Amino acid sequence: MTNVQSASLGYPRIGENREWKKALEAFWAGKLEEQEFLQTMKSIRLKHLKLQQEKGIDWIPVNDFSMYDHVLDVSFMFGLIPQRFDSLGDKPSLKHYFAMARGSDNATACEMTKWFNTNYHYIVPELGEKQPVLVHNRPLEAYLEAKQELGIEGRPVLLGPYTFVQLSKGYQPEQRQQVLDGILPLYAQVLAELQAAGVQWVQLDEPALVTTLPEEDLASLNRIYSELRSAAPQLKLMLQTYFDALEYYPAVTQLPVDGIGLDFVYGKADNIRALEQHGFPQDKVLGAGIIDGRGIWRADLNSELNLLETIAKQVALDRVLIQPSSSLLHVPVSTKGESKLEPVLLDALAFAEEKLDEIRILKQALQQGREALQQEIDIAEAAVKTLNQSLHRQKTHVQQLVANRHEEPSSRTSPFEIRFDKQQEKWQLPLLPTTTIGSFPQTTEVRKARQSWRKGEWSQERYQTFIQEEIAKWIKIQEDIGLDVLVHGEFERTDMVEFFGEKLGGFAFTSGGWVQSYGSRCVKPPVIYGDVEFLKPMTTEETVYAQSLTTKPVKGMLTGPLTILNWSFVRNDIPREETAFQIAFALRQEVEALEQAGIEMIQVDEPALREGLPLKKSRHQHYLEEAVLAFKLSTSTVSDTTQIHTHMCYCEFHDIIDSIRALDADVISIETSRSHGELISHFEEHTYDLGIGLGMYDIHSPRVPSVEEMVSMMDRALSVLDHKLFWINPDCGLKTRGLAETVASLENMVKAAQIYRKKSAAVLS
Repeated sequence: MTNVQSASLGYPRIGENREWKKALEAFWAGKLEEQEFLQTMKSIRLKHLKLQQEKGIDWIPVNDFSMYDHVLDVSFMFGLIPQRFDSLGDKPSLKHYFAMARGSDNATACEMTKWFNTNYHYIVPELGEKQPVLVHNRPLEAYLEAKQELGIEGRPVLLGPYTFVQLSKGYQPEQRQQVLDGILPLYAQVLAELQAAGVQWVQLDEPALVTTLPEEDLASLNRIYSELRSAAPQLKLMLQTYFDALEYYPAVTQLPVDGIGLDFVYGKADNIRALEQHGFPQDKVLGAGIIDGRGIWRADLNSELNLLETIAKQVALDRVLIQPSSSLLHVPVSTKGESKLEPVLLDALAFAEEKLDEIRILKQALQQGREALQQEIDIAEAAVKTLNQSLHRQKTHVQQLVANRHEEPSSRTSPFEIRFDKQQEKWQLPLLPTTTIGSFPQTTEVRKARQSWRKGEWSQERYQTFIQEEIAKWIKIQEDIGLDVLVHGEFERTDMVEFFGEKLGGFAFTSGGWVQSYGSRCVKPPVIYGDVEFLKPMTTEETVYAQSLTTKPVKGMLTGPLTILNWSFVRNDIPREETAFQIAFALRQEVEALEQAGIEMIQVDEPALREGLPLKKSRHQHYLEEAVLAFKLSTSTVSDTTQIHTHMCYCEFHDIIDSIRALDADVISIETSRSHGELISHFEEHTYDLGIGLGMYDIHSPRVPSVEEMVSMMDRALSVLDHKLFWINPDCGLKTRGLAETVASLENMVKAAQIYRKKSAAVLS
């Protein structure tokens, strides 16, 4: 019998019924006392550990659970609390922790950005202000809790030092080694204490090792892990990578660690090639990530067993751990409640619980032989095959359009300079026009109304009347505030991707397929399971109604093809780019429908364009070219006077600015309030000559920014950007904010714009 073992790399925090989210929000609202909140978190944490134990996982992760974000946890553990939060007290507390994530009355939150190429957001560590110090050994606490409460010999998980520093800000590139020198002793202390407590294995996550690294960093990596090895010589170190293949396979596999975890899903071809070319060290364990930790599709278990046989030619199976390709943080918890899905789709799904079952089946098949598990293997293979052969994936008219995409219009009739003059003449907007990104507060009343309508308790007519009343209310509020370009508020929409998926062919929606996006913000991504096609206009009714209430322009609001793609669970039987083009052609028909209905400002949001960027720089250009083409296929058939807007948020823009310009949008709004100076510094070196708005305030914090703050932000931005092309707007949509803070913030924003118009007029004269 083969002595193969299994492992999990991390489990969803939110709970099957989002218990985690509910507890967080109740605590923030003052409805839960701190001790009750902490006890609730513990109960959820232990429940998840017990489930993995019952599923037969040999190596169960501990310390993967977080009350907000695992990167923030490391910052907090090392006392890296920015000085602006000192007023909250000398001793680190939950107040400090959540203020770093969400801001406080007198301090802005830490920057938030995407976790590699996923839709998860992490809180960016701020280094340089304070000397790091070990406040408490979080992994040790988690290990002891699991052992004492459940008898689980857990494997503590900790973000590795190389990746932690890579993800941080507050130092210059030449200071990186100095920063590492300051943080390494703390990692060493954590590991030494784990060893002293009897911990057998620790998982150090180093996903940065799959990105394009400078070769000189290999010496630094060797020094890092040599020091950690010396600090805890009896502790076994599992260096875990995911999301792609190792960048420097031979060097990394020779680091002084006891195991290497590799992604054989998203890095399959390159990791297999490296394994076959270079072999694998005889003194190490291989964590074989063969179950997709980010996708929701059932594994073809026959194919996975074949893959394990390929791996076994290089590594004896008694040194192989069968595991997911990454933490299961990125997938929903369970398919158990999905009774409304079509059987051909439901049978092809696997969420976190089901993925643990797949790991169990693979382990047992290797131990007992395939024939012992043949029935379960055949069921999985049949489910995958049935969906692939279904009519949902055989829409030839859609496939033909994509195949001929290079023959379709993919550029505007006139260049921006000509369009700009025509649009200025048509719209007669003031200098530094003000607008918002799209959504307004989704109040309890709005959510209840939608729920009543979905349950059939409200008729379509009653619900439509309610939505129109909300639109009318907010059109008046916007006019009273003095905004120049209005929006209808998106009260009929639950989510910017889900709304469109519900109205396009090829999409399905789960009942409980929630995943964490940031903090307590959970999203339920649509499932793209078939060919995507336009069925009928999706947004014209509400937008046209809003426009009928005002003489000011109202923007039509759409979600762009790459964002719909990147914020959905995407089918894995065809290349992702083909699905992106299918979405693009469907959206083009919606853009044309809006224009024909008299809506001639249309915003096609692409906040997730960059998050789909491959982790290897060698693949960037192809992805960006295809992304730009998809956007332009959606937007290029309109007239010169129709103004195309787009919006992007929470990502590094400097390395894709040429592609942003290539979108040829008349106006782009970009989130910058948490990282304002960093983007402005790029514009100091590189000209941007299309319409642009930089976020004036952070909409993820409840604090109301002052007029002076926003004037100061405008000062910096307008020192390098053309006043005639500049727009004033918040960072992002206002869906999650309250009414009073939304109105107050926008009033201050408009006042700041009015002040600055006088400054700009003087400059331009």
